[in-house]
This record gives sequence, C-alpha cells and structure tokens, in this order.
Amino acid sequence: MSLPIAPKPALRRFHQARWDEPVIFELSTPGERGVLVTAVEPALREAVGDVVAALPEGLARREAPALPEMGQMRVLKHYLRLSQENLGADLNVDIGQGTCTMKYAPKVNERIISTPKLAAMHPLQDPADAQGALEIIWRTERMLAEVSGMDEVSLHTQGGSAAIWANIAMIRAYHEANGEGEQRREVITTIFSHPSNAAAAKAAGYDVITLHPDADGYPDLEALKRALSPRTAAIMVTNPEDTGIYNPAIREWVDAAHAVGALASYDQANANGILGITRARDAGFDVCHFNVHKTFGTPHGSGGPGTGANGVSAALAPFLPGPRVVREGDRYEVREAGQQSIGAIGPFHGVVPNIVRAYAWIMALGAEGLRAVAETAVLNNNYLMKRILDIPGASAPYATGRRRIEQVRYSWQELFEETGISSEEIGIRASDFGMHYWTSHHPYVVPQPFTLEPTESYSKAELDEYADVLAEVAREARETPEVVRTAPHHQTVHHTHHDDLDDPERWAITWRAYRRKYPDAVGA
Repeated sequence: MSLPIAPKPALRRFHQARWDEPVIFELSTPGERGVLVTAVEPALREAVGDVVAALPEGLARREAPALPEMGQMRVLKHYLRLSQENLGADLNVDIGQGTCTMKYAPKVNERIISTPKLAAMHPLQDPADAQGALEIIWRTERMLAEVSGMDEVSLHTQGGSAAIWANIAMIRAYHEANGEGEQRREVITTIFSHPSNAAAAKAAGYDVITLHPDADGYPDLEALKRALSPRTAAIMVTNPEDTGIYNPAIREWVDAAHAVGALASYDQANANGILGITRARDAGFDVCHFNVHKTFGTPHGSGGPGTGANGVSAALAPFLPGPRVVREGDRYEVREAGQQSIGAIGPFHGVVPNIVRAYAWIMALGAEGLRAVAETAVLNNNYLMKRILDIPGASAPYATGRRRIEQVRYSWQELFEETGISSEEIGIRASDFGMHYWTSHHPYVVPQPFTLEPTESYSKAELDEYADVLAEVAREARETPEVVRTAPHHQTVHHTHHDDLDDPERWAITWRAYRRKYPDAVGA
C-alpha cells in the first residue's frame, strides 16, 4: 500500500514590521523622566567632588552627558519597535549565518543567570563570597578539557578572535622561552580556515603562509610539507574547514609540524559536528580554542558578549592567560597569572554569565547528549545539502559526492551565469520571506558563495521551509529577475545601492555625523 504524499507547504507570508523608528536621541524631550532619582547625600557629594578634583586635567566632564530624556512608556515602546524590525534566532530559521553556529539557547538558562546571586556579583569581591561562581568556572574548564582532550583549559578570553590571539601569544611565548623566538617567524594556515587565525598571527608580527586546497578541496599535505621549515612557529588550522570538509589527514599535518619543531593550533569554531567524536589532543594538537558562545549553547551576541576557551597541552600550560580559578582543597581561589603567562587578554576571569549558560547546557545534555548534538547537526547538514543541490543553479564546490560535517559553502555561480543575479541579491530577497544568509569570508574563493550551517536545533520541516524559500528565489531569478534585483520589498529597509556603500564620503557612522551630512533627512 502506498503512503499518501503530503502536499508541499506554501511559503510563509511574511512582512516585517516597519516603524521608521528614530534613534532614541531624537525622541528626547527636555525635562521628561523615567525614574526620579533621590538626591545625593551631602557626604557622598563631597566625596565624589574630592575624587573628581583628583582626576588629571581633561578627564573630568565640564557638563553632564547629553543623555536622552524620556518617560518609561516611551522607552519601552522604542525598544519593542526596534525588536520587531529584526530577524534573529528566536524568530526565523537562522541557519544562514554560516560558521557562526547559530542555535537555540535554552531560555531556562536565562533564568539561571538572572538570579541576583550571580547578576549582582562583582568580579572584585572576595572569593570567599563567590565560591559558587568560581566553582562553575573551574568545573566548566574541566569539562572542556575532557571534550578537547587537552591538559588545561582557561575560560579567561572573551570571544573567539580573542582566544585565537591568546593561542598565537602562547605560541610566541613558548618559542621565546626556548630561545627560538627570533628564528621562528612564520605561521601556516589554510584559505578555508577562519581568517582570524591569519589576522592574529599577522598582528603578532608573523609572516603568514596561506595554503590552498587540492583539486578535491582537501587541505594539501604535500603543500604543507613544502612550506614547513625551521622558521615555522606554528600551523593554525580550522577543522572541519569553513567548506564543511573535514581534513582526514589532520594527524599527519600535526606530525609534520612537530617534525620541524613547530606547534599545532586547532581552531574549533566549527566543533559543533565533532563533539564526542574526535578531540584536538587525540590528533596531537598543542593548542586549541572553542567559541563557547557558539558551540555550547550561549546566545551569539553578534559582536559580544562572547566567551573563548583556550585548551593547551601540559607543556604550554604555564603560558595560559590569567587570572585563573584554582581549587585548593574544597575551596576555589582566583590566582593571578604566573611569570610565564601571556597575562590578561581581557578583564577579570571571563564572561561569567556565558560560562554559567554553557555549564548548564553541558550538564543538561551530558556526554551522550553532546555526541547526539554533533550527530544531529551532521544529519541536518547533509539533509539540507541534498535539498539545496536539488535547486537548479546551486552547487557545492569541492569533494563532489562526499558528505560534509556541520556546514557547507555553496555556490550560485551557475545561476549567476544564467541570470546575472548574484548571491548577495538572492540573500537580500530571502529576507522578504523571513530568512537570510551569509555569503562567505573575503576573498570569494568559492564564486557567488553562500554558507549554511543548520546545527542540531532545527527540525526537518524548518529545513524544508528554508530550502523552499531558496528554491523560490532561484525561480524568481529566472522568471522575474527584477523582483530579486530590487529587493527587499517586505522589510524595514529599502534597497541600498552599492554606490552608497563604496563611497566613504556618503558614510555616516554615528547619528551626529548623519545629522551633519544629511540635515534635511532628520525627522523625515
């Protein structure tokens, strides 16, 4: 007996709220108040005056800051309107921020971090009064050490790129301690590793060698061996790369680096598909990092607040950034960085609310749950890849016919050659359906790219909806291309011409600059 075939769902009717909401400074009314602040006590006023008088010349304000003056109801309406003019992980199928690992952040964890016992803490308070938070930091580091296989982990760094900077700073300190700091001046990475690896190495003063893949898209081992030399300080690679391709020869890469005395640094920003399956230390890496705000279920702040986790072998443990949380018996203390440490990368001991969120996420899942996360992410990714490759004009360059891990860098090159519609234009039109996607890092090695990473959070129905939207926009590109070229049509913003983006004379980075450059537009 044949099963009934479910009808193809209609595309969701979507229209973004548009309030034409001014920035909050334009809504200010002199004298309006949201809160009546009690008068400052005379003794406190005198103490503050003494502090201000002691400040160096030029640091004390001569007048109060020009903050907006508004009642509570108007503030509430302002921010609610702005929230309605956004897409995000809690509103749409947010799989199109390729390599960013957007996933569901459990709302119960927001309740946990909002408790005054945590929210009202100060990082400088006596550790005796912060034992619970310090214990969570310490235990989360131990769990991430188990996940990565590394000997020591620090949660001090406050984002992915900060963690990569800490990696290269530790590598530099290690070679300097061994008397090879001047000799080892080169770092090797790959074109599809995260660009922050090359950027951090360059900022640290290294010459960067970037390797391209072989014909099948795999990192080229022979090219690595040719690039390695006694001048090499480290290899810094992402695996799986941003194409979603996992390097099966990763242990050989690490061994080749070690053979010339170099270190191996593992960028695990794409770790969502390998949790509980493979570990950095098992491949021989000396240094690694996680983006905790991506892989471990904390909200992705799109610039902050993030959390980085730096894992190292025992040989590099003395160089970890600090301060560190240590356990002494049944107590937890904050210990300043040691003599060989690279020191503080950010203030205090990390972004504690994000660490607590990650701790709760890991504890809720357990070891088997973490592996299930990876397996589901891989399943979702390969199902979506099948759906995308069924769309005429879409392709997945490299590793033809092979599975990918947790993301894919696709290409609309065939559709572009047929219609002249670019990947960027398709992404803008997709926002009219409540979806969006990211193209890729520059330079566009994959032509007309778009990068999707479904993670474990989304259902088959949601993946189908996303693929249906892209299929519809691809159909429009052939049949009604002007609709795509002039998008968005249902969004809060209008179509923006590249002439505006490419001419710095037209830019207005701040509201004050906008008022100066475009006085007639203010309040329009």
